[in-house]
Amino acid sequence: MRYVHIDNVESGQYLGKTIFSANGAVLLSESVQLTVYMITTLKRIGVTMVYVKDKQFEDIEIPEIISEETKRAVMQRMGETFDSIRSGKDFNTKYLYQSVDPLLEEIMANKEVLVQLSDIRTKDNDMYIHAVNVCMMSVLIGINMGLSTVQLREMAIGALLHDVGKLELITEDEAADPRKHHSWRGFEVLKHKRELSLLIAHVAFQHHETIDGEGMPRRLSGDEIHLYAKIVAVANTYDNLLFDLTEGRRMLPHDACERMMAFAGKKLDHEAVVHFLRTVSVYPTGTSVRLSTKETGVVVGQHRGLPGRPIVRVVKNVSDELEVKEVDLAKHTTVFIEGVQM
Repeated sequence: MRYVHIDNVESGQYLGKTIFSANGAVLLSESVQLTVYMITTLKRIGVTMVYVKDKQFEDIEIPEIISEETKRAVMQRMGETFDSIRSGKDFNTKYLYQSVDPLLEEIMANKEVLVQLSDIRTKDNDMYIHAVNVCMMSVLIGINMGLSTVQLREMAIGALLHDVGKLELITEDEAADPRKHHSWRGFEVLKHKRELSLLIAHVAFQHHETIDGEGMPRRLSGDEIHLYAKIVAVANTYDNLLFDLTEGRRMLPHDACERMMAFAGKKLDHEAVVHFLRTVSVYPTGTSVRLSTKETGVVVGQHRGLPGRPIVRVVKNVSDELEVKEVDLAKHTTVFIEGVQM
């Protein structure tokens, strides 16, 4: 399986990972043979990257921290919650907590797996996958920082609901008012829910505040920002760098990690960034890379302690025969990744 840009997908190839809608329903199943119409439709609904099957890399499996079943259940509950909020109705937090508990269990059981944000994003499911990703990464950071199970559960709900303020549309004139910023609006929605801790509401309120005091909406700084919000801000920033076009372009993971390091201690909490960088895959499995040896290959394995030094499989055609070798960059210390090919 390889991770490729949608522009490089050809009719007749087989999809490597299932694509889901916002409510967890299957849009396209894994192993379906892609047609020109399917590829065109994927482009139209905002898909930019997909996994496709490849015989030379058919043994590659993408390790998942959260199962598809659990992810779909959380997205379904979030869809119900967001629909209630959009229509001005009360929402049931009980079901949200019930879907979060198995998610937490799976994250804690798979905490040694490096984060690879491999879900296929569409315009329809983007907000939901973003929330699940931010929740997953926040919990991993929280585990590394020694948060208790109770704290992790509380922060996980806050992470899932951190962008709830975006559900209310505002005019361009209102956008300049800090009280109309989605973080403030999200706080106003959540603070009235007695079943939710006020700290959960403050995750929504503070996740765009920055350590240097230049964030939104209240320009808080340093210790004025709650730890939950500092952690969620790190996860939110990384996912946005990879998938949000407000930065001008979508970054590749290794570029985004460089940006995160630059933000540490300035925009983002330094300790939270350090723990985050220990959990993320710099070169996700299935990514095509160019080595300093001028060879090209596909990342097929990871090292927990060395996320920037993966195992790369190189396949070359030598005298009409395929020559396959694996280069473990943790052992071949003089070989480097010079670029990523999409």
